[in-house]
Amino acid sequence: MSITVILCTYNRSATLKNALNSVAASVVPQSVRWEVLVVDNNSTDKTREVVQSFCTKYPGKFKYLLEQQQGVSYARNAGIRESSSDVIAFMDDDVTVDPQWLWNLTKSLHGGEWSGVGGRILPLWECSPPEWLPIESPHMSGPFVAFDRGSEAIPLDESPFGANMAFRREVFERHGGFRTDLGRSADNLMSNEDTEFGRRLLAAGRRLRYEPSAVMRHPVAENRLTKKYLLAWWFGKGRADVMETGALEKENAWTVGGVPLFLLRRITGWTLRWILAIHSKRRFTCKLNVWNLAGQIAGYCHVAPSAKDSNHHTVTIGGTMKSG
Repeated sequence: MSITVILCTYNRSATLKNALNSVAASVVPQSVRWEVLVVDNNSTDKTREVVQSFCTKYPGKFKYLLEQQQGVSYARNAGIRESSSDVIAFMDDDVTVDPQWLWNLTKSLHGGEWSGVGGRILPLWECSPPEWLPIESPHMSGPFVAFDRGSEAIPLDESPFGANMAFRREVFERHGGFRTDLGRSADNLMSNEDTEFGRRLLAAGRRLRYEPSAVMRHPVAENRLTKKYLLAWWFGKGRADVMETGALEKENAWTVGGVPLFLLRRITGWTLRWILAIHSKRRFTCKLNVWNLAGQIAGYCHVAPSAKDSNHHTVTIGGTMKSG
């Protein structure tokens, strides 16, 4: 069995070194061949120097790849094409993984029962959250990259988070790679490239597993604890939800300028709740809903009616054209 860990990065050389140090300490059976492929997505900082220092320190274990097309989906797909391993795992450039993380994440993919697996992502708070922030809200798991479904391994009926997931290589060869019209690109906070891929596999009857022992810690940086960041994240999520499917729901609904009337009613309702809310946490939750709905409306303004049937998100893996 062979494993490639794909780590895509963009201008995070300061945190990248810690992430690479943690995965370098991985404890994996000697019979398993594993490597870390760092895909540099046009960084302008010292990313290349950091990666090359690990390539020198661990010959054959760490590799560097430059992907000039901006976007995390382009970077992930480039890493998949570059790798020839049986299993492909993914991690972020600002996380810390346990020494047992890689093997715990991938060992269930030995046989044919599971096509993919998602690990446990625990938030690592760098400072105390502000009083207005509803950290217990489901709104927070996405922007803070937290994925915790308990302490028991279970089948997944949802997509794992891209920061901590692994798949058998044949899954990409059969079902294609990550959609390039979705996902973060430089400072653009679009999302859904990982969740769309997981949903695609589940719809095809593939089995996904949650593995709680594959523990990863993701920092909640101070710059994410701002209203500006969270509002921008949920606006981007709204756009991505519409772009993912071409339409969220009620495709035959009445529209105004291409925007479903039910969305206009919803944003009006949540705006009133936002204005009338007294408590700061409730007020900000309502505002997040308004920004998310605004993102959905923006998505409808940019997505053609036939978007979900178009080939604009077709990707190439292993020389075969695959469409999402």
